[in-house]
Amino acid sequence: MSKPGFEDIDFGAPPPKQHQIHTPPDSPEKTTHPMVDFPTQHRKTDSLSKSNVTTPGARGDARAWGDLEGNLTIPTSPTSYNTIEARRVSRNSFGVTLPIPRSKRQSRLSGVTFPAEDQAASRAGKQSEGAQVQPSREILTSQVQDVHADKVKAAKNMAFVFDIDGVLVHGDRLIPQARRALEMLNGDNQLGLKIPHIFLTNGSGKPEKARTEQLARILQNPVSTDQFIQSHTPMRALAEYYNTVLVVGGEGYRCREVAEEYGFKDIVVPNDILAWESTIAPYRVFTEEERASSLPRDFARVNIDAILVFSDSRDYATDMQIIIDLLRSKINNGRLGTVARDPVSQRIPIYFSQGDLLCPTEHPIPRMSQGAFRIGLEAMYKALTGVELERVVYGKPELATYKYADEVIASWMEMLHGEERVPQNMYMIGDNPASDIVGGNMYGWNTCLVRTGVFQGGANDEENPASFGVFDNVWDAVAAACRKELGDDFGFHWDERVVNPLMHDSHTASAIEV
Repeated sequence: MSKPGFEDIDFGAPPPKQHQIHTPPDSPEKTTHPMVDFPTQHRKTDSLSKSNVTTPGARGDARAWGDLEGNLTIPTSPTSYNTIEARRVSRNSFGVTLPIPRSKRQSRLSGVTFPAEDQAASRAGKQSEGAQVQPSREILTSQVQDVHADKVKAAKNMAFVFDIDGVLVHGDRLIPQARRALEMLNGDNQLGLKIPHIFLTNGSGKPEKARTEQLARILQNPVSTDQFIQSHTPMRALAEYYNTVLVVGGEGYRCREVAEEYGFKDIVVPNDILAWESTIAPYRVFTEEERASSLPRDFARVNIDAILVFSDSRDYATDMQIIIDLLRSKINNGRLGTVARDPVSQRIPIYFSQGDLLCPTEHPIPRMSQGAFRIGLEAMYKALTGVELERVVYGKPELATYKYADEVIASWMEMLHGEERVPQNMYMIGDNPASDIVGGNMYGWNTCLVRTGVFQGGANDEENPASFGVFDNVWDAVAAACRKELGDDFGFHWDERVVNPLMHDSHTASAIEV
């Protein structure tokens, strides 16, 4: 089965060229990948395949994706760029860009609304008392927005992308300024206007619905699954390419549930393999309770097509052992119990949902994340085979995640404002310079670095500086961006007493004078 790549329809581009991937002379077949030509391109040589790789350009002609193995470029002005060194140990292989779903993403977004029943009850109550009918929130906001048409236009041309851990929350604890920032974006502002925003996190391990429900409770603001992207969300596209997959990471069997929701047909997790043959991980104590909840079968007869690391491993030793066994198995699409003479020419593909080395938690010092697991696995593979491990990494700052984010933002814009497009002024707010800031800068977004998570530095990060600035917290970043786009006089509260004429005396001006 060929490895997945972008389809030309994903970008509205001309018909793709065929890109030949190098395979050894004795390999049974050669694999081709559809590639897309872009106005802005970079060519680089993969150290393993020695073949040219086309890297799609970023949003905007002036902003290009640099070679992730070398230098990154960050715009400091429309005509000048600073060159910085990438500290991130990330190298996507297979000679292809990352896949996104072939079909257009369907919007199921629901905007933030004010309860219509409360307004109706209020009006009915006033009528029964013989008082004047209160104008509805919609009427008042419409009047205000008509007067401030210039601000409305600017507000519809901006959007925010929030990292979560270290920006909005610490584990299960709310960062206080986050609630106010989201309330303002959800309509508690001078215009009564909802400003589009989405959540883009390298967190993972749970179904999107469970994560958004949990996040909404903590933030005390509504969060839709359709404005939420976690690191493995774009990996749902892989269900179109692989039948039997090993899914690694996460608590219990939640990642199996995620894979099922994504449409994967045959899902294996490490515990299934241990229940079949416990000696595969000699240092693991496998309990009867774990055995009872597993789905064992004869894996000596099962072909595993791909390995998907969805979330942080809870047992490095076991997961690494099973993954290494599969990477070194024979060509039969990953057959446990076999060892290939030349695993380099025969190995099955492996995908990681994100590449962060560290992540903020409730512990005062950031903890190791999935990137640490990947680096250890790569070192082990190279020690056993003598060559680098080819793999694909999703999450920030990889291109596929940002292409997916564009689709989500455009859908959100269509729901809120009836305009299916990506606003020009995008603001990425994050705490990790090596992922949030690097990715946002490369994609042409305005980047804001906050001091409430991984970054605890001074004026800016030296290797990966934020293009818009560094702020103490998320509210300061949101407020600064709104002042820049909407003016210093933009009001951060909706005050009905100011805009409702029935709350004024006879000498008060009309509702639209704010």
